[in-house]
Amino acid sequence: MTNIESRLDKIEEKITNDDFLKNKGLGNEVGYYIFDYAPRNELIVRGHIAYLKDKINKSSSGLKIIEFDLYNMVIDILKDKGYLEKCFDFEKTKGLDFTYEAIIKMLRLTSKSNLLVNHIVENTLPNSVVFITGVGKCYPLVRSHNVLNNLHQVLDSVPVVMFFPGIYSGQDLELFGTIKDDNYYRAFKLV
Repeated sequence: MTNIESRLDKIEEKITNDDFLKNKGLGNEVGYYIFDYAPRNELIVRGHIAYLKDKINKSSSGLKIIEFDLYNMVIDILKDKGYLEKCFDFEKTKGLDFTYEAIIKMLRLTSKSNLLVNHIVENTLPNSVVFITGVGKCYPLVRSHNVLNNLHQVLDSVPVVMFFPGIYSGQDLELFGTIKDDNYYRAFKLV
């Protein structure tokens, strides 16, 4: 068994533990966790997330895993707002940097009315665990520390786990092990 497989196998026991679900033993900190992994293991991690969701959501425990794929959320919001085709046109006529800025502004990623964060909050049920995925797919539009910092202020009723293709030191996030993000120190390593 590889290291990634052994770490993935520990997730189910961790997230179904009563103390985890009640955020006990965290020094009164809100239950935010990061599962970091080597980007080369992306498909293995995705497969295990699908397995966990299927197993836990079909169980009689009442616990639900709610997955929010940041990339899919961005695409869905752009489509819903009729903005996706405009983005393609912007990229052709005004360039990639202009397009990035336009998308960031439209999604309100730097404000309190952040559309991604609002979507997560509005679609999170009691007795659930939130899985945030798609971090690498939506870079550089969406920055993981931005989502966590904004979400941390408005969602404290359920545990949140971000699956992060990179390195989390307990203070710093390094996407893909090479791109240093701003500090984020409020999360615990999941395993």
